[in-house]
This record gives sequence, structure tokens and C-alpha cells, in this order.
Amino acid sequence: MSDPSDFIDWDTAVRIGSRIVGEGPTTTRAAAERAVADLRAAAVRSTDLVRDFAQLDAPDGTAPVLVVDRPGWVQANADSFATVLGPVVDTVMSKRKTGGVTQRLGSRITGAEVGVLLGFMGTRVLGQFDPFHDPHGRLLLVAPNVVHVEQQIQADPADFRLWVCLHEETHRVQFTAVPWMRDHLMKQVESLAATMAPDEKALEDGLRAAVQALRGGSLMDAVSNDEQRVAIDRITGMMSLLEGHADVVMDGVGPGVIPSVASIRRKFTQRRKGVGPLDKILRRLLGMDAKMAQYRDGATFVRHVVDKVGMTDFNAVWASADNLPSKAEIHDPDSWVARVHG
Repeated sequence: MSDPSDFIDWDTAVRIGSRIVGEGPTTTRAAAERAVADLRAAAVRSTDLVRDFAQLDAPDGTAPVLVVDRPGWVQANADSFATVLGPVVDTVMSKRKTGGVTQRLGSRITGAEVGVLLGFMGTRVLGQFDPFHDPHGRLLLVAPNVVHVEQQIQADPADFRLWVCLHEETHRVQFTAVPWMRDHLMKQVESLAATMAPDEKALEDGLRAAVQALRGGSLMDAVSNDEQRVAIDRITGMMSLLEGHADVVMDGVGPGVIPSVASIRRKFTQRRKGVGPLDKILRRLLGMDAKMAQYRDGATFVRHVVDKVGMTDFNAVWASADNLPSKAEIHDPDSWVARVHG
């Protein structure tokens, strides 16, 4: 397999991304240490709450929790991207003709593009489960961003930190209780790579499409054939399920353990829409509107199915890759119920 740095200069990406994110809100050392300790404790507390509500049997100790700063999140995501994009880069590099100085320059330009993406996202992401970190994945909680948002929406710190952890811990439970999902997601990226045309521009466009797929962005403008659309639809269906399920679990558990959860949800939902014209433009350009749609559409799917058949029968969705909803089924949950449960 080709080295992903042949196409993307990851050092450039990390350097630019880290420069853009900065250090986050100014706080005292004691307050920063308290935030880190609170997030670790909230993640531990969330595990049983999530497992009990979701009725998923996730083993303990198989995926570590890391509380990181913004540059740490940028580095972690660059490492993850480099791992999962390996098959795509291998396809690109086996067919492109350029090399030497041209290739090195191209990799720096692409690295700069990825760095800008990571820089923008790194100021906004509160937490993330990284399923591609060996051997079982890891949960990242971005302490400066959690503190920034809780200050911005004037939330109770303890309540907000637990609320964030409920959502992110759900992702950790999903992947540790359903270990085949990691390989399945990787196969979807490999499937996208296999659809790529032999001309260089199409290959490079396809690689950028794969980068967008990893963050749930808007892809359809970047693809060139029906095979790619099918691959992207599979990824979109899966990611919508995962994000929507996490929102449903968070909203199901929250009222019983977080006194101010209604206020937090209302303010946070408003924040997801963007705080100003520039932010909204950047969100559209970077595909974050599509990401927000995944939360909304996925949560609607999960709620409808659970209301109709109950949590136990909903959990058939985790039984095998064949039971995952398609993008079309996300928007028509009754068709999923009919297909899986007859």
C-alpha cells in the first residue's frame, strides 16, 4: 500500500490545522485541570447509563478515553485520516503519472487543504469516537471546546460535561458492542476507492470525496458515477444511524440525570444552526449542513423504529451489515422494519 503522505503531506496538515485552532478559551490552570477531571469522570459515569438505555453489551476497557486539547485533536484526526485513506491513496498513486517535485508540491497543497478543514473543525468538535485507532478505537473529548461552548450558552458545567459525554460515549458503546462495524466502515471507503476512474483528476477528486465521507460531509457534487453514489449512500446511511442513535440515547438518558438538560438541548440546537453569516457560509462549504442533517434524519429514524417495535427489536440493526439501513430507509423507517422484521 502506498504511503498516504505521497498524496497528503500530513505534517503540513497538522501544522496548519494546529495554527488555526489555537489553544481555546483563556482559563486558569486549576479550572482547566478540573474540566479534564470532570470529563474523565463523566465518561466513566456515562458508560453504564448508555449501555442500560441502549440495551447494548459493550465490554469494559476496550477503547480508551482521552481528554485532549485542540492541537491534540488535530493530530489524532490526521493520524486517523492517514490510516483510513490508505486504500484510496493506493489507488490514486498506482494510476497517476506525476512524480518528484510535482508530487511533493501537490501533497503539500492537499495537506494545506486538509489542515484548513481540521483547523475549522478543531474549534467546534466537542468529542469524537475514532474507530480506526488500533486495536479497538478511542474516545476523544476536546476539553477547551467543551469549556468554550458551556460558557457560550451559559450552561451548568457539570451538567453540560455529562451531556456531551452521553452522546460521545454512545459512539464508543456502538463500536465496542458491535465490533464488526469498524471493518465494515473501512470496507466502505475501500469500495469507494475501487470505483475511481483511471484519469488523475477524477482520482484526486475521489480522494477528496473520501475525506469528506469521513466527516459526513456533502459528497454528491464530488462524485462522477453511479457506483460512487451507491458507495456514498451506504456510508451516509450508516453515519446517519450512528449519529441519530447517539442523539436519541443522549435525550433518553439526560432527563433522569441532568437537571438542566432541557435548557442545554434548546440552546445547543440553536447553536448547531451557526452563530453568524460567516460561520453559516463556512458550514455549507465544508458540508456541515449535511452533518446536521445526519443527526436530525438519523434520530427521526431511530425514534420511529423504537416507537414501533421497541428497543430490543430496533437493536436488530446491529446484528449484521445487511441489517444496516440504507440512505433511503433512513427517510422511510417503515421500509426498514418491513425488510428486517417482515
